[in-house]
Amino acid sequence: MSNVQSDPLLQVETTCGSLLYELQIIWDEVGETDKERDKMLLELEQECLEVYRRKVDQANRCRAQLRQTIADSEAELAAICSAMGERPVHIRQSDQNIGSLKEELEKILPQMEEMRKRKSDRRKQFVEVLQHIQMIKNEIYGSTASISSITVVDEADLSLRKLEEFHRELHELQKEKSDRLKQVQDHLNTLNSLCSVLGMDFNHTISEVHSSLGECEGSRSLSNETIERLAIAIKKLREVKIQRMQKLQDLATTMLELWNLMDTPIEEQQTFQNVTRNIAASEHEITEPNTLSVDFINFVETEVSRLEELKSSKMKELVLKKRSELEEICRKTHMVPESDSSIEYAIEAIESGVVDPACVLEQYELQIAKVKEEAFSRKDILEKIEKWLAACEEECWLEEYNRDENRYNAGRGAHLTLKRAEKARALVNKLPGMVEALASKTIAWEQERGAEFLYDGVRLLSMLEEYTILREEKEQERRRQRDQKKLQGQLISRARGTVWIKTKPFEGSECEKGP
Repeated sequence: MSNVQSDPLLQVETTCGSLLYELQIIWDEVGETDKERDKMLLELEQECLEVYRRKVDQANRCRAQLRQTIADSEAELAAICSAMGERPVHIRQSDQNIGSLKEELEKILPQMEEMRKRKSDRRKQFVEVLQHIQMIKNEIYGSTASISSITVVDEADLSLRKLEEFHRELHELQKEKSDRLKQVQDHLNTLNSLCSVLGMDFNHTISEVHSSLGECEGSRSLSNETIERLAIAIKKLREVKIQRMQKLQDLATTMLELWNLMDTPIEEQQTFQNVTRNIAASEHEITEPNTLSVDFINFVETEVSRLEELKSSKMKELVLKKRSELEEICRKTHMVPESDSSIEYAIEAIESGVVDPACVLEQYELQIAKVKEEAFSRKDILEKIEKWLAACEEECWLEEYNRDENRYNAGRGAHLTLKRAEKARALVNKLPGMVEALASKTIAWEQERGAEFLYDGVRLLSMLEEYTILREEKEQERRRQRDQKKLQGQLISRARGTVWIKTKPFEGSECEKGP
């Protein structure tokens, strides 16, 4: 009995046998024929076979489903490993080492769950880095960012290599963002400086470029369009700055000319000192606020107009001043001013109203400019002339000193005079070289300009030639006098020798004998 209970198949067979026995008893009582009994037994066998067949089919389907589940799990596991760039964590072995299908499935499922979790974590990393990339791209490229670059994770490639690529792209974008932030800030600083100098509203200027640039909070636009518009705004303001700077410098030049013409007191000039000190400044050197504002330029224009009106009333005085200036320059540079009848009679013509004072003043200014230009070219020669004339004066003094018979007497200040004489002799010895150098310089000047170098109306080369001839004549005279003195000395020496011979006592005379 215990064996029957322990073995399900034996239990089934026992149950089927008892049922068959019970059925035969019933058939006996009923009186079924053997044919009917065989028919019913055949039907019973067919029904049992059908039940077995259904169970076998069901078992086959279950086995196929398990195999498919295992295959799908392995395929999914392989796909996850492939997507993450890793080796498969489960590889089927030979049939001898494989347990039941359920055991195999039980081994695969935990591994698959682990890989699904790892894939989910990896995907979150991809989503995070792609979101950062997209956010920076939106800041950099704005509305022009590619729609395809919106955060979409490629499930087929979740490898660390691909993640590292995205991290490198993110790093490059962060660096580009940092560079763009610095570029935008530099542009804003430049615009702020320009607006300050031009007296313009900085906030209004940058809001016209992009609304985000004037906001204290939130991110600024870093797009190429914004940077380009900032550069265009800077270029336009620089053009305005240069135009106003040139206008202000022209006004400052005119103002200085009028001040010089009318001898404007320094106290009146102090008000516009910040204008005149920028007369030669370059564009980047003008940085003070409102230096080139419209109001300030209008203020300077008003002052120049006032000076122009004042100049008209003082034109006659200015003409006289210019004539005096021309004469003074000619005097200092030892030039003779050109005679011009229209200039000589300028004052009379102005008083009679025949000539426009501005024209006369312009003629004087042109002649002054011409004289100044020539005076500049004569500067080196004039310095050499001054040294030469000073040496000539020392030469004359030395000649007077040498003719003085009492020059060696020891009186008060004699040592100072002797010292000056020594310096004068050293300087006079340099005179030939000075004359030669001055003549060479003068000849080069005349060849370059195609005109004679005049000193107080006399050609300098003629003066040098005359001095050289005169110096040679003096030298010849000094040699003649030295020769004459030498000859006189020889004659005197001979005369003294003759006298001494005549007065010498004879040998053996009484004078030479002893007592």
